[in-house]
Amino acid sequence: MDILYIVMPAYNEEENIKSVIEQWYPILDGKAEESRIVVADSGSKDKTHEILEELKNTVYPKIEVLTNTDQFHGPKVIALYDYAIKNGADYIFQTDSDGQTDPNEFVSFWDDRKKYVGIFGNRTERGDGKDRALVEKVVCTLLKMYFSVNVPDANAPFRLMKSDVVKKYLDKMPVDYNLPNIMMTTFFVRYKEKVAFRTISFRPRQAGVNSVNIPRIIKIGWKALGDFRTFKKEMNLR
Repeated sequence: MDILYIVMPAYNEEENIKSVIEQWYPILDGKAEESRIVVADSGSKDKTHEILEELKNTVYPKIEVLTNTDQFHGPKVIALYDYAIKNGADYIFQTDSDGQTDPNEFVSFWDDRKKYVGIFGNRTERGDGKDRALVEKVVCTLLKMYFSVNVPDANAPFRLMKSDVVKKYLDKMPVDYNLPNIMMTTFFVRYKEKVAFRTISFRPRQAGVNSVNIPRIIKIGWKALGDFRTFKKEMNLR
């Protein structure tokens, strides 16, 4: 049976984390016994960590909590991928801990895992606002300009990937890189891995406040332009 690691970054998600774990934990049923849900929770100033530890110790023993990662989203995702690879995952599924994704849509991804090495969500309708939808469109346009890749959604936090393929590309990014999912999608497509994009729903945040606000997105975006140039040079693209 395949070992699945469901990985989630978290930051101040005390209002969401219990329901998110309750919704996603049954996905481990029917998978290898070593399968896990792993949450990276470094930096939370609320009760996220306490809630996770209580869930692990009372109801959900296959939860693992990482507390020694960077507090920001991107580095947490990188740390989670690295952890899953080093602990023997066959497949890595990444989502977020804010309740915006639907576990019921995972089944079709899992059923087709042998057909593709990466299946990525495509948020054709977004419940998190027009501003974020516009940012995603800009990102996809930039990826086409810099790397000649056409993707409908580069950053969706709903992606199932073979861990050995993730490993091929993870080391191409610094451990503190802010946009690992965008570049992971780019690497998969640019290097012609067998991938698929599937329409998923994307609900409004269920509770709490998003730690990555528009001003921070703009700041990350400016830095991303330089990062894209560096990646393009390393990929020997003109």
